[in-house]
Amino acid sequence: MMTQGIYEILYNFQIAPNVYSMVLAGDTSSLLAPGQFVNIKLEGKYLRRPISVCDYNEETITLIYKVVGEGTEQMSKMKAGEKLDMLVGLGNGFNPEKAGDKPLLIGGGVGIPPMYNLCKELLKMGKTPTVILGFNTKEEIFYEDAFKNLGVEVIITTVDGSYGVKGYVTDAMDIDYTYFFTCGPMPMFRAIESKANTSGQYSFEERMGCGFGACMGCSCKTKYGNKRICKDGPVLYREEIVW
Repeated sequence: MMTQGIYEILYNFQIAPNVYSMVLAGDTSSLLAPGQFVNIKLEGKYLRRPISVCDYNEETITLIYKVVGEGTEQMSKMKAGEKLDMLVGLGNGFNPEKAGDKPLLIGGGVGIPPMYNLCKELLKMGKTPTVILGFNTKEEIFYEDAFKNLGVEVIITTVDGSYGVKGYVTDAMDIDYTYFFTCGPMPMFRAIESKANTSGQYSFEERMGCGFGACMGCSCKTKYGNKRICKDGPVLYREEIVW
């Protein structure tokens, strides 16, 4: 169930180099699962900008985004009190029912935000998640404390070894887990696919045109035919993905 509405910015602040947290007030009733996303209309831009939902409650939505182009740069300059037109409740999110007792959550860079709400949902279900967060260097780290405040084990990896485990997220995967959930760049996914020893769910980052399945611009091949990342995903099961 997708809804369109006007949302008021409550906070918009930098949390890491080029990474911002935006909290908006408005209708969240269409958010039904962790891993869904919103599509933001920006003044002067033809296409909306898809952003994963980091967290939400009955009144607010938290978005974590990275400045990578004109649209996100425009967002980073917005102030509290300004309003945004958003499509909310897009995509099929994670299915936490598959998790088992000890799920592993793996986030890389701006793939980390949807892991936060998923972690909260798994804890509500009585699961014991472990979280691996991957960055290039210590200066890029964000949300480590937020996850730790949930009471879960958090493992940080940095490519340059400046903090935590030196290397990639796969260098921290030699632990006991029952299932995995992940969001991040495609090279990370391919590395996880070669290392993982359980079933799991991948949340894909993809350029989108419409965000709700009309334009077919984000189609990908699966074992069951072509699927649209924006509508059939962004979460796909490991067993259906054609690498």
